[in-house]
Amino acid sequence: MSNYDPRIKKVVISSLIGATIEWYDFFLYGVVAGIVFNKLYFPTGDPTISTLLAYVTFAVGFLTRPIGGIVFGHFGDKLGRKKMLVMTMMIMGCSTVGVALIPTYNQIGIWAPIILLTLRVVQGLGLGGEWGGSVLMVYEYAPPKLRGFFASFPQIGLSIGLCISSGVVGLLSLFLNNEQFMAYGWRIAFALSIILVVAGTWIRNNLVDTPEFQQIKQEQGVVKTPFLEMWRNHTGNIIAGMGARYIDGVFFNVFGVFSITYLTQSVKIDRSEALLGVTLAAIVMCFFIPAFGYLSDRLGRTKVYAIASIICGASAFPSFYFMKNGGSSLIIWLAVIIPLGIFYAAVYGPEAALFSELFDAKVRYTGVSFVYQFSGIFASGITPIVATALLKVGNGSANYLCDYVLFSAAVSALSAWWIGTHKSEHALESAQANMKKAS
Repeated sequence: MSNYDPRIKKVVISSLIGATIEWYDFFLYGVVAGIVFNKLYFPTGDPTISTLLAYVTFAVGFLTRPIGGIVFGHFGDKLGRKKMLVMTMMIMGCSTVGVALIPTYNQIGIWAPIILLTLRVVQGLGLGGEWGGSVLMVYEYAPPKLRGFFASFPQIGLSIGLCISSGVVGLLSLFLNNEQFMAYGWRIAFALSIILVVAGTWIRNNLVDTPEFQQIKQEQGVVKTPFLEMWRNHTGNIIAGMGARYIDGVFFNVFGVFSITYLTQSVKIDRSEALLGVTLAAIVMCFFIPAFGYLSDRLGRTKVYAIASIICGASAFPSFYFMKNGGSSLIIWLAVIIPLGIFYAAVYGPEAALFSELFDAKVRYTGVSFVYQFSGIFASGITPIVATALLKVGNGSANYLCDYVLFSAAVSALSAWWIGTHKSEHALESAQANMKKAS
């Protein structure tokens, strides 16, 4: 990295830590919702209803993310990326550690799920502004010809967070019996996030804003209302971006979150064994995310994204077949590792740069945050609920769920194709608008 801005190393590390915390919290909540929260905070007597209620709190966090994206995006485009990233880091850390301290339903009654829901809302607000700011800091510091590669590094936070959270829950499940895990083991997992929060906050306090943002602030001035400006000039890109995001949210939640519930409840394998499969997939993903980010610099962002979307959708059918009928642990693990660790990385690696390029720098924080977080409501937030319902409708068969994954893949591939065909038009319009302002 010696030929690049020397500050990019610190920016990459800062963004990577923030993304790791985000996905550590996300995956931890998703896993624990289906095996702990349904019993301790939503004891209805019906396992399916309890699981659905637990996943509702999981989904609520996604409903507040767009609000956080708009709020932090607004001030990120007006005041700078760095200030908002320090704030989102603190919000995420406090809300996650707070979950570890909530008494159960048996201890304080209805207040237990209310507090859990409240902290999930606060967590969603912080997370809403985190992703956009993290990827933009790296994207705007990176050299133009390698923006896909560099912007993919914060994306590795997904696999690291997934690996750490599944590893922590797996180790706790291994060394603690079920009674101990349900009593206090899961709380330890949430409390551990404080370590990453302290490290990330210290690094971010020593960063400066991106050269691109500083240039806009000096030469053009910031936009009065970034959200309105975003819709006025980038409507098509917003809709296409949300469509492209569909397979990302659905595929990750099906294979990274819901598969744990599916393997433990339907396939009847041990929880630690299921978590190990997801952990191995996360390790593999760490290497493939930057590889596909780099490939997008060479072949084109939309081409890589569209092809990867279709591959992800088609892979769901053989993957769930081998999960159910594979028999051995190795085959079951491969049924998770290959689609999640490799195919999904081909979507997630180029995604940060793809979304960043949809918007001008003056509204980019608002734009990428809104596209990513608002689409997350239907792409990510409701997927565990949809998956649970489709599995029940199919009487335990995953065929309907696989159909849903394939549908989301088709939507994303078409959206990426649209972005590719209109990218040159957008670039021309932006150049003309800048020339007009300069004159």
